[in-house]
Amino acid sequence: MKDFDYLKEGEVYLDAACQSLRPRCVIDAVSNYYTSHNSCGERVKYKWGVITDEIVEETRSLVLRYAGLKPKNYTVSFTLNTTYGINLILSQLNSSNFNKIITTEIEHNSPFLSSIAFSKRTGLPRELISRRDDGSIDLDKYDFTKAVVVLNCASNFDGRKLLNISELIKKVHQAKGIVIIDAAQAMAHSSDILHATEPDAICFSAHKLYAPSLGVIIWKNDLISKMDELILGGGMVDDVMKDSYILSAEGKEHRYTRFEAGLQAWGEIVGLNAALKWLMNLPKSAWKDLETNYTELYNYLSSSPKVHLVNQAPNPTISFYVEGVDSHMLGSALSRENIMARTGYFCAHYYLDHVLHLPPLVRFSLGLHNTTADIDKVKKVMEKIIH
Repeated sequence: MKDFDYLKEGEVYLDAACQSLRPRCVIDAVSNYYTSHNSCGERVKYKWGVITDEIVEETRSLVLRYAGLKPKNYTVSFTLNTTYGINLILSQLNSSNFNKIITTEIEHNSPFLSSIAFSKRTGLPRELISRRDDGSIDLDKYDFTKAVVVLNCASNFDGRKLLNISELIKKVHQAKGIVIIDAAQAMAHSSDILHATEPDAICFSAHKLYAPSLGVIIWKNDLISKMDELILGGGMVDDVMKDSYILSAEGKEHRYTRFEAGLQAWGEIVGLNAALKWLMNLPKSAWKDLETNYTELYNYLSSSPKVHLVNQAPNPTISFYVEGVDSHMLGSALSRENIMARTGYFCAHYYLDHVLHLPPLVRFSLGLHNTTADIDKVKKVMEKIIH
């Protein structure tokens, strides 16, 4: 794809689940910010700042549009990454509103560890529940009464989705609980899973969405009523007295500041703006090519008796190990052929190591930059190893 023309011939990048490559338009947008209107957003009145403000506000709107959520119900705040966003919410939740915290066994360490910390801080019990092989949850099996439920809507090791996400959210809300979604692995290629849902918060990382390194929180406006004010700073207040302050978030217009203490990453937000426009204007053929590529690679790997796949179905994210081959050594061997892939447990240690008892794995995670030639090369190199 011409948008990734900086890739050298023969270089195959298969680590998009960690961070996606950035198309030229995103790189150019960030460069243009620094060379044409480098300024502090939401603080200045000069021309450069006005340009920055307009792009930042447009980006908030684009995020909601891309996620299929209604602007009247949700606010978009920018932060560091998915992990930071989840911790930012959980660290400020008033525990008197809840009975327990629930997460699932297939989670990335972002929800997994932060739920442990929440339980320790508040003294509320933590419940670890199971997911089916297709990623859904048996909703009749668990009690969600006044629970904080934090979980992914797409796994970072095999891409399995929370197929009954709408039903889960409705059931938790009926039980007077809240749902925080880790959408880090869904936003790039499966954002439609969030459309027409009403979670209390969604956290994701722009650097997995063909944008610069940045975190985003989409949060339901009434979530703020369940939170304490713990993390405060510049950019969040309308006025400050000797022993008190007035938060900007108390007004509708600047509600987003509730999670935006201090100066924001304006250049990265500009880059996210460009990435979202790029994604929303891609031809259907680009998505079809991605599907063709990951399906071809999945089918090839599943055809070998030596390859043990974690995946139950084709997905842009494919994890596996090769019988009799150390995955880290395999990763190094692939690297020598200019194939870049992740090895290990991918921050899902509990499930992959302690539940499934798997050895370290190899993860091929594809993106819109990958080509048929990439897949052919990977198959050719892997052929030497598994046959």
